Amino acid sequence: MDWLERIAKLRQWTRSGARAPHKPLLLLYALGRFQDDADCSLRYTAVEQDLQRLLTEYGPPNKTTPAYPFHHLVSDGVWEVRTDRGSASPGSGIRDLRETGATGQLAPDLRAALRREPDLLGRMARLLLDLHFPPSLHRELCEAVSLELAEAEQLSARSRQRDRRMRELVLTAYEYRCAFCGYDGRIAAMPVGLEAAHVRWWAFDGPDDIENGLCLCSLHHVLFDKGVLGLGDDQRILVSQRFVGHSPAARDHVIALAGRPLIGPQPCARPVAAVHCDWHARQVFHGEPRPATA
Repeated sequence: MDWLERIAKLRQWTRSGARAPHKPLLLLYALGRFQDDADCSLRYTAVEQDLQRLLTEYGPPNKTTPAYPFHHLVSDGVWEVRTDRGSASPGSGIRDLRETGATGQLAPDLRAALRREPDLLGRMARLLLDLHFPPSLHRELCEAVSLELAEAEQLSARSRQRDRRMRELVLTAYEYRCAFCGYDGRIAAMPVGLEAAHVRWWAFDGPDDIENGLCLCSLHHVLFDKGVLGLGDDQRILVSQRFVGHSPAARDHVIALAGRPLIGPQPCARPVAAVHCDWHARQVFHGEPRPATA
């Protein structure tokens, strides 16, 4: 049985590039728990808050519940749910999962495979990360679900490969400075702390071209991918009201960006396409934008 193929083909609700990372997040969480205790089972009432936090932090802006993946992941053959009565999952209703003592666990065959093949867990986790989240969030997500992955572990082969020229093309277009704050640090002739960010995530068919790219410093890249920062229709920077920071650094480097115009690319390069900004606004940016600072 090819477990990586099953992971790659999880059944997910999707429409017009909408994100539905509910099942991947539950699986990453379960893999983290398995790594710590191979016999661990997850009682819904005990893990509900953890799963809700993951969905709130790394899921799409719309409200969602961990009850959905807890029940529906069973249909993918990688998960099982039992209740205090020994029956199968009672459904995706929150009350039913709570009152029946629903408990989830990786499917028996999958658990056996993970015990036989020590590197399978890492390959599964990295495939889930690669398919559903941008690279800027991978390390943080692993920490959030208590997963320890070796840096040397390789991602499974994908039919679609990233364009290695993307970073250089984007950084050159933006003249090696952050499009949000203007940071342009270098060590000798080499830029440091600058990255090429996909506006529409590569995992969701975002193209590797300048119209879908921004040159961002490391801080603003992470905040952009987490939905703290965004772009409005007028190419002005959005800052979510969910972000809270009282230090001068938080105010100066994040909150003060609200309403600022994007530092655009060179005149010969095309700016970010509106269609990609719209996708980011609908699928990544969280909360209401702060009013522009004076």
